[in-house]
Amino acid sequence: MIINHNMNAMNVHRQMGMNTVNSGKSMEKLRLGLRINRAGDDSAGLAISEKMRGQIRGLDQASRNSQDAISMIQTAEGGLNETHSMLQRMRELTVQSNNGTNNSDAIQKEMDELKSEITRVASKNEFNTKTLMTSSLGSKAADGTVTVADLTAKGITTSVVGVKS
Repeated sequence: MIINHNMNAMNVHRQMGMNTVNSGKSMEKLRLGLRINRAGDDSAGLAISEKMRGQIRGLDQASRNSQDAISMIQTAEGGLNETHSMLQRMRELTVQSNNGTNNSDAIQKEMDELKSEITRVASKNEFNTKTLMTSSLGSKAADGTVTVADLTAKGITTSVVGVKS
């Protein structure tokens, strides 16, 4: 029995298979727009790329955390501005009470209401369910292992600002 081999046809078939695989890889790169699609393309480049992607995700989260901190500080600032306005009014009432022409009972009543309002603002000024104007709040912002900031709120009460009954 004679077996005929067509070596040229077999060689063309093998080359055609390799060209099909290579064109498939090229089409995948064009379709995805990436130089590295899998570890087989460039394993070292893929490792570097994934490390950089992780760093980018970490920096994006740090940016979101910073924006949240800005919002929290703006909320606390609103409460402090309100407290400042009330303290200014209390100062005005104190000056008025010294001239002797105003009703001291009415002034004392307004002072007591302002004092309780300052306490209420301090206890109700919240951001993301955390009370901002009490001594229980503390937060840290960090990049890797280096601490960037340590923000600790001191309690705001009527005794801290020197308001007495």
